[in-house]
Amino acid sequence: MNFHFDTEKGNVVLINKPLEWTSFDVVNKIRYALLRYLHRIHGDEPGVKRKVKVGHAGTLDPLATGLLIVCMGKQTKGIDAIMASEKEYTGSIYLGATTPSYDRETKVDRTFDISGITAELIHQTALKFVGTQQQLPPVFSAIKKDGKKLYESARAGVEITPEPRTIYIHSFEITGIALPLVHFRVVCSKGTYIRSLAYDFGKALASGAHLHELCRTRSGDFRLTDAYELTEFLKLLEA
Repeated sequence: MNFHFDTEKGNVVLINKPLEWTSFDVVNKIRYALLRYLHRIHGDEPGVKRKVKVGHAGTLDPLATGLLIVCMGKQTKGIDAIMASEKEYTGSIYLGATTPSYDRETKVDRTFDISGITAELIHQTALKFVGTQQQLPPVFSAIKKDGKKLYESARAGVEITPEPRTIYIHSFEITGIALPLVHFRVVCSKGTYIRSLAYDFGKALASGAHLHELCRTRSGDFRLTDAYELTEFLKLLEA
């Protein structure tokens, strides 16, 4: 197995993002490895560009894993088209507790009694989220308001109200229940925050919830099953 950087067309590489890495961390690591790769291949050959654009087609939170689409060279021009595609995720929701970030990044701020929540109620409630809806993004997100990222204001203790956005949930399937954890599979439109879905799901159960685990398994026609582990791909660049 080897890697060849296409200087004319660029490359699209699928990476399984490691837990606790930011999407920016992954792109940065690959960018520097790619520059070293080009130097080894071409040395000081005249006319060979030493700056290569590298970007990703859709952010994953640090506590999420799964498919990160990394575009190199001229393939970065197609990032918007890739980001517009349908997404698929698997993961788990923790019932009975909320957090300010809607996931495990921040500490629990409220707890709820979940003794009255049945499996039947969980399945019925999930069905209510299928279709078009208005969703409020988490305040701990990279969306900008008045030129500032929401999470910057949230971490500074500034109270902010995100603008709702129209999203579409194609399917919300409950794949397992072991309370307080509810395992799921979601297929959704661009711009859907699964953290917000977890929070809203808890609210719809007259309780509270936050996202416990998340893995992106598909984006359009790109699938996690075809992705490299980050360490594996970096070794290809160093080979």
